[in-house]
Amino acid sequence: MSVLAKYGAATIEQYETFPKQTFRNRTTIATGNGLMMLNVPVSRPSGNHTTTAEMVVSYHEPWNIRHWRAIASAYNAAPYFLYYKDELEEILMHQYEHLLQLNEALLNYLLKKLKITCQLEYTQSFIKEAASYIDLRESLTAKKDDPSITYPPYSQVFESRHGFLPNLSVIDLLFNLGPEAKSYLLSIQ
Repeated sequence: MSVLAKYGAATIEQYETFPKQTFRNRTTIATGNGLMMLNVPVSRPSGNHTTTAEMVVSYHEPWNIRHWRAIASAYNAAPYFLYYKDELEEILMHQYEHLLQLNEALLNYLLKKLKITCQLEYTQSFIKEAASYIDLRESLTAKKDDPSITYPPYSQVFESRHGFLPNLSVIDLLFNLGPEAKSYLLSIQ
């Protein structure tokens, strides 16, 4: 999100073979018990060759209800939770067929609430080497943090219990900083 806040346009790759264990279908929030990973279950209709655009959201289990309850429990005491919760809950309760649709709805919501102007477009075919782009596809992994990124501390709901927890879902930032969230994103190096 900090990159989107700094640039006026972004291209989203939708024809890559969907990579596992990335932020394309997961994020982390801070709870009273520590970090909690929220995973959107997906299925691959074309097996291991399924593209990101083809990934189907699975609703065999009520993950969206469990995610919303975890978010509400974790952020109910956050200063700006009441201002943003209704629309976010509505997005999570809507049953999107494809992961790309869910991600687009969430991204558009977050860009609007963070007051970030960024023109989004989607690839029309797979771009193997993004020579004219800053290619961040490999940095969207949940496996490891990028040590070159510095996250300045900000006040968090469970900071007294766990200390400052960096690199959480942008909803942590939105619920805790509200209108100041964009300035924070711009300060990330």
